[in-house]
Amino acid sequence: TTTKIRIVIRSFDRPFLENNFLGLPPYTRKIGLPESRVLYTVLRSPHIDKKSREQFEMEIKKQFLVIKTERHELRKKLFRLKRQRIFGAQYEILFSCKTRSDKGKLQRLL
Repeated sequence: TTTKIRIVIRSFDRPFLENNFLGLPPYTRKIGLPESRVLYTVLRSPHIDKKSREQFEMEIKKQFLVIKTERHELRKKLFRLKRQRIFGAQYEILFSCKTRSDKGKLQRLL
């Protein structure tokens, strides 16, 4: 059976995404997701200087990692991911497992 570990990482800083996951196995796929950008405009003075404004932006970078592994190695890989210090980022881990049934055994059961 093949098991996939999918990780979605969200961060405000791009060098964080590149530098933190250098120790990944070579069979890991890195997929860049679209960045989101939010722009805030704030009035500097609420009274007479309406044209005096200041703009702030918040960019969120996203990365999608897919790690293929065997089912018996899943616990070891999860332990390694949990021990890796990921400061300044939010990450979401998704697991998917595909199993195959033997047609002969299935027909005998029915």
